[in-house]
Amino acid sequence: MKHVLSKTMVALSTLCLCAGAMAQSGEIRVLLANHPYGELLKQSIPQFEKTSGIKVNVESLQESQLTQKLTTEFATKSSTVDVFMTRPLQEGKMFAKNGWYAPLTGYDFADYPKNIMNAASFGGKPYIVPLVTEWQVLYYRKDLLQAAGLKVPTNFDELEAAAKKLNSESVAGFASRGKGAAAVTQLSSYVYNYGGEYLEKGVAVFDSKPAVDAMRLYGKLLGNYGPKGVTSMSWENIMPLFQAGKVAMWTDASVFYGQVVDQSKTQIPVASFDIANFPAGPKTNAPFIVSSWGMSVSSQSKKHDMAWKFLNWASSKEMAIKGMMDNITMARSSVWEDAVVRAKMNRGLIETRVFAAKNGTPVDRPYMSAVGEARDLIGELVIESINTKGTSTKLEEMAKEKVARVNGLLKDTGEYGK
Repeated sequence: MKHVLSKTMVALSTLCLCAGAMAQSGEIRVLLANHPYGELLKQSIPQFEKTSGIKVNVESLQESQLTQKLTTEFATKSSTVDVFMTRPLQEGKMFAKNGWYAPLTGYDFADYPKNIMNAASFGGKPYIVPLVTEWQVLYYRKDLLQAAGLKVPTNFDELEAAAKKLNSESVAGFASRGKGAAAVTQLSSYVYNYGGEYLEKGVAVFDSKPAVDAMRLYGKLLGNYGPKGVTSMSWENIMPLFQAGKVAMWTDASVFYGQVVDQSKTQIPVASFDIANFPAGPKTNAPFIVSSWGMSVSSQSKKHDMAWKFLNWASSKEMAIKGMMDNITMARSSVWEDAVVRAKMNRGLIETRVFAAKNGTPVDRPYMSAVGEARDLIGELVIESINTKGTSTKLEEMAKEKVARVNGLLKDTGEYGK
């Protein structure tokens, strides 16, 4: 009996030591984006740590810095990242091609729209859980439009006329991203509504007349009626101007709605602000609707069990509802049907999603591995158009040259014509 007890005590002691070791090593490294949902996750992580027993070492980075950091660590095989936020349309193809995503074949994706999952899967396997979906909308000041006797613009002609009438020394009539590569996603809906594309069957086609006409309109609007210095502005620069009441109309992603109506951050009374469908172009109205952010597990992670536990929590319906209640437009379909959410959510936000989900285009940039380089090249066209207020005599020639270079990138990565 004494021998049995002795063996039992040894076993228990060993078990305790193992448990202690597991507790000490119960840490994961998570990289989040400086994004409204990234901020919500960061605020909620202490609760996850309390219930899971897992310590989360979290880092938040601006989107381009996040991509650069992940790329550097993964490429050098020096990464200790376990879970990370990722942009399916920006880096998805490159990361998947390099094997940096762990496959997520055990995850239940039934609650996600099929078109969004197309950009989250590679070779028939899912690698990204969509977190946030967004579509392009028109943010506008109701009070300014009413005072000017204007209706909400429903097409590009009305948008231009309203921008001209609302523009003044103190208030820009119109704003959208003008900072080169950052502007490409927002330009996309203008291109689509003119009947153009960035790529068709793996070939660059943004030198077509519809695409160039869209670039000219974009440049004309921002060059004539945009904020001063708009060619150095992305959303993080424009949103504070809108919040301060210095912009009358703004076309950008729906995801920023929550921050704009947050009265602790904006000087615009809620009653003076609204959201509407992106205006139609001469050809159609097919604004982008995309999964702007997702979450993945690193293939280099040595803590897959804990990483999966965090992934499931961070992408859960419970967290998605919290996101919706913070006016973050989440990717899960079921949360848009939640009665509590619908009672709180702005009707315009719901209606614009319905419209975009039915009519929208599921990409907002050239969908290719070398998307960063392609965006840089198209961004040069955007800046040229803005600087000349849409009148550049070099735009067509520049577009052809950029198309040739993007096709070169597609050939280099084996994606040309595919």
